[in-house]
Amino acid sequence: MGKIVILLLLHLSLSATILVHELEARGKGSESYNLYYKYCSMCHGKEREGVSAPPLLPPFLRGMSDEELAKVIRESLPQTLMPKFDFLSEREIGKIIDYLRSPAQKIRWEKRDIERSRVSFKAPPKELNITNIENVTLVVERGADKVWVMEDDRVLDRFTFRNVHGGLKFTLDGEYFYIPTRDGWVGEYSLKEGRLKSRVRTCINLRNISLSREGRYLFATCLLPEMVVVLERSTLEPVKLFPVQGKISALYELYSRDEALFTLRNRPLLYKINTRSLEVEEYQLKRPIEDFFIDPFEEYIIGTSRKGRSLNVYELNSLKEIFQAQISGMPHLFSATYWYRDGKFYFATPHLRSPYITVWQMYDWKLVKKIDVGGDGFFVKTHPATNYLWVDNGSDQLVLVDKGNYSLKKIVPRRGKRYIHTEFSGDGRYAYLSIYEPDGDLLIWQSDTFKEIDDYKANVPVGKYNFINKNRKFYPRLFGLSIFKEKCWGCHHQTAMAFGPPFNQIAAQRKEDEIIAQILDPDHTYRHLGYRRNAMPPFKLSPRELKSIVDYIYSWRGK
Repeated sequence: MGKIVILLLLHLSLSATILVHELEARGKGSESYNLYYKYCSMCHGKEREGVSAPPLLPPFLRGMSDEELAKVIRESLPQTLMPKFDFLSEREIGKIIDYLRSPAQKIRWEKRDIERSRVSFKAPPKELNITNIENVTLVVERGADKVWVMEDDRVLDRFTFRNVHGGLKFTLDGEYFYIPTRDGWVGEYSLKEGRLKSRVRTCINLRNISLSREGRYLFATCLLPEMVVVLERSTLEPVKLFPVQGKISALYELYSRDEALFTLRNRPLLYKINTRSLEVEEYQLKRPIEDFFIDPFEEYIIGTSRKGRSLNVYELNSLKEIFQAQISGMPHLFSATYWYRDGKFYFATPHLRSPYITVWQMYDWKLVKKIDVGGDGFFVKTHPATNYLWVDNGSDQLVLVDKGNYSLKKIVPRRGKRYIHTEFSGDGRYAYLSIYEPDGDLLIWQSDTFKEIDDYKANVPVGKYNFINKNRKFYPRLFGLSIFKEKCWGCHHQTAMAFGPPFNQIAAQRKEDEIIAQILDPDHTYRHLGYRRNAMPPFKLSPRELKSIVDYIYSWRGK
């Protein structure tokens, strides 16, 4: 018996020695790895694969010198949760960089891995008592790994979802939403049942998720491995994997057709996916599109190229470039915001590591204004219910930019604490503001008076996602609210009779072509609509304006 124990101990000792040598050969067990593991692995992963923070594998760091990496380690990066490691010596920082530069094993994540990762939860249903899905807003409390479900100023539910970062997506029927994480997990929450139902790991490091317009498929774009994963939305089962060779910028669905688009940040390619057949077509571009959005009417792609030094507009159908402007500072196009005023459509975007936002006119494409907001911000947001763009500038200030004359005024929501990102309720009555601190707050204000309604304590609250405001399908309706306020308010109300019939009555009784004809040429349509005389003036509206006001009128159907 004693000999067996001695042999077993000898075997374990030899195995441990072999393991140490293997780890050291791969960089593990060394001082470089130990420093990385102690200070970096919690966020960037034990294998540098990325968890709540991006991957730190050699292919992701090729564009950065050792000096640039050392500066990031010492000083952190703006608009991130990364702490400063200024207490580390130059030698220790150098050792960490040595490990980051060392070769890495190829990371695989295949269909069977996705299938094995699926988990269903058995939490009992909870009655949320939602009265209007359009005013439901989701809040990411990043510091606590929580998601909140809110309606107006009420918190309906809070639940834990580890490493939640942002980018939550609603289904168009308002019954579900989906939660992505940087380390590849996607969760499904049922608003009807009031509970988290399931989750699946799509990959090791995830960029964003999107839903096909009919709601059958969920798409996940992945940086590790480089691929697009298609899930059956109702079951979260993997249907198809598309390998790509390049860093995906983002994938966005269309609502006017069965199509989704994605581009590569480091290669001049664009891909179109048929969201019914799942066939993929590849298109060559002149230059890579690093970040982009699709315009509210789904006619154009607005992207940035050349490391943020060029803003380019492409026709969606032909992919022909129809506008280019040289700019400085990377536009954060993901957080661009849109509005209508005096017959024109606009968008505004912040610029990363730059103390300004820019305002652009859409469709007659041009730069309108470059506005210094006094600091390096990350988000700009507006709604037809407010006269302002709500901008953060990296400090405790909320910067309000007048949409008419671009004048500025500043408010400090919480002195000495960083404000970031405003979202609005669907009807625009409420504004939700994040105080971006571990001892932070989610503030709820009246959007017109700036009066504070509620203060919910929160650990680093960040992204907020309203059912209406985060869905491109509803952007024309929001423009329609602005058109209503400019051109229709004097004679029509939404649900009450005024000089003209209310919008809920028009929506219930009129076809779209009848509404358009009455707007454009009421002298020739009033009899057809059953009126004895006409008191309505004609309006010269563009096709985009007509779509917007019709969408807004129909939003009152049944109300």
